[in-house]
Amino acid sequence: MTTDDPDLELYSHRCNNLLEQDEIRFAGIIDADGNLLTGGFKKGIIPHENDETRLQTFLKFVSKASIRTEHDKSLGPINYLAARRDKAVLISFPFPITRVLLLVSAEPTANIERLAEKVVKLFASI
Repeated sequence: MTTDDPDLELYSHRCNNLLEQDEIRFAGIIDADGNLLTGGFKKGIIPHENDETRLQTFLKFVSKASIRTEHDKSLGPINYLAARRDKAVLISFPFPITRVLLLVSAEPTANIERLAEKVVKLFASI
């Protein structure tokens, strides 16, 4: 995926839609190397101390885990990976065809299942 890829523009628009949700702190599209392609923190959000460093570490872990397919035949593909932390909920959604993933960081009170449903509905047409 390149910066002039039409999917990237769609992803960017969808990330901006997610950032309009009260509970969302961060929404971004990440490539297989853990690089942010589009999206970012919600305007006005002050990242927790070292949020960007922690997100980068998490991105690398998630990008590697999400593109793994050795259990897809027996268990099905990964729909999303979620981690609940004291200060944030982190959820990643792999898009295997384009080999990118969506990373969402939300307030710790966020309902992971409801948030996942919103994301799936929003990104279903891509």
